[in-house]
Amino acid sequence: MGKRQFFGTDGIRGKVGESLINPEFVTKLGWAAGKVLAGHGTNKVLVGKDTRISGYMLESALEAGLSAAGINIGLLGPMPTPAIAYLTKTFRSEAGIVISASHNPYYDNGIKFFSSKGLKLDDDIETAIEKQMQEPMTCVASDKLGKASRVNDAAGRYIEYCKGTFPSDLSLNGLRIVVDCAHGATYHIAPNVLRELGATVFEVGTSPDGLNINKKVGATSIRSCVNAVRENNADLGFALDGDGDRIMMVDEKGSVIDGDQIVFIIARDALRSGKLKGGVVGTKMTNLAMELALKSLGVPFERADVGDRYVVELLQKNNWCIGGENSGHVLNLQYATTGDGIVAGLQVISAMLRANLSLHEIANGYIKFPQKLINIRYSEGISNPIEHESVLSAVTEAEHAMASSGRVLLRKSGTEPLIRVMVEAKEEPEAQKWATHIAQCVEQVSEY
Repeated sequence: MGKRQFFGTDGIRGKVGESLINPEFVTKLGWAAGKVLAGHGTNKVLVGKDTRISGYMLESALEAGLSAAGINIGLLGPMPTPAIAYLTKTFRSEAGIVISASHNPYYDNGIKFFSSKGLKLDDDIETAIEKQMQEPMTCVASDKLGKASRVNDAAGRYIEYCKGTFPSDLSLNGLRIVVDCAHGATYHIAPNVLRELGATVFEVGTSPDGLNINKKVGATSIRSCVNAVRENNADLGFALDGDGDRIMMVDEKGSVIDGDQIVFIIARDALRSGKLKGGVVGTKMTNLAMELALKSLGVPFERADVGDRYVVELLQKNNWCIGGENSGHVLNLQYATTGDGIVAGLQVISAMLRANLSLHEIANGYIKFPQKLINIRYSEGISNPIEHESVLSAVTEAEHAMASSGRVLLRKSGTEPLIRVMVEAKEEPEAQKWATHIAQCVEQVSEY
């Protein structure tokens, strides 16, 4: 299959007002999606968004396009991405559409789709939508136009779902929890989930104004959550991103717990309780120390390409449940079809309570290996430097020297002409030594 024109690995994303994220394009996209999806079942699509000011405009554009194609629309309002996936599945809708640019600034936005099963759309359906985009836009007869309606208590439904993933014999009574919602889509969800389960909650990033999403708050700006945990003498903190599919955590000492550590805590708890199904999926960026720690517990581990879409695909292929990325996408297919920050955080807390340990104590399953990353710019006109004989020889030399106690990863940036050289090793000087050696070899063949 050839490269798609509009869809990336996580839908369509761009700056508001430019070639893709504008009313004309998004109306046509809604129509094209409606034409492809029409007649497959309920003929209804759910549309949700995060808190960006452009969400109102794009929601209206999608609504017009879908209606013109004869699709009924259920409007969810501001809702986390995993909530839209969940509600799409429970409402038996044709698809769910998310208007969000996740952790990006307010001036970006995007459109992504979920299937009726709550999963990212298959590539062939995205390709069919792109093909339909090339056709002239039409409109069904007036009596066949789609109708739009608000979905009653979408937030309440999702809050109950999140609470239902937490063990009924446990409670958050006595826990002091900071929740940083990044002024994003979880602002009216996450604090209520935690309070209703018994926690004392301190809110950060729960006052969206359309322009402040992800601004110095949330999973990509963890300092706000760290400071709030310390100031409020909290037991832990949740830091979610703008659309709620990523989480980073902060322990009672103010240390950051990343996605790798969260996945490890959840997997080890599932193993101890006899509920772990198969193994764990990480990505090429997952720290080697986590892989070795899992294997020491007898837990199989495999790496997918970077991107939660690829983690889900490998989990499904292996018939496993738990996986994620160090950036905070955490998946447990037993509970959710996509990364869900709130659900992942609750799973960590349930592991803490069962083990009677603090977050700092339970996160001490392994010590991360030092990692050295060097970016090398290259001329786009030359052949791939990664495949050059001298570079491959340097990588082989490093891997042989470090054996099982280190790892080398070379990859091309998807957005600019850079080669990323990453080396992990048990000791920082060794990581630095081999990263520098390989980077020098890349530079020599890059002809820039």
